[in-house]
Amino acid sequence: MKSAYDWDIDFDAWSALAADDPGRFEQRRSELIGEVIGLTAAERQQRLKCLQWRIDKIRQTSHTPLAACVKLSKMMHDSVLGKGGLQERLYQSLGRIPATPQIHNATILPFRRPAAD
Repeated sequence: MKSAYDWDIDFDAWSALAADDPGRFEQRRSELIGEVIGLTAAERQQRLKCLQWRIDKIRQTSHTPLAACVKLSKMMHDSVLGKGGLQERLYQSLGRIPATPQIHNATILPFRRPAAD
């Protein structure tokens, strides 16, 4: 039986599909995600469907792909290091208190535009 981690994704083929037929790309992407979710344990499927819905909404409501990427990156960062995140739960399972994040000061360097010719 195929596992949720056993996929041979041809990046070039997917990239070509996205360039040639974005609608079909999104349809296949959605189908593949559904297949992977379907291969996970039944008790996790609803949570994964909700998470995928949230990801799709962020992608749909972002003005650019880069904006979506930044929002999704922050979402992942918060789920690991944020309040109630993975790091905090791991520390709790070990009976330890997570370290308080240290704030470091940095020097901000000014960038000047080159002079026009």
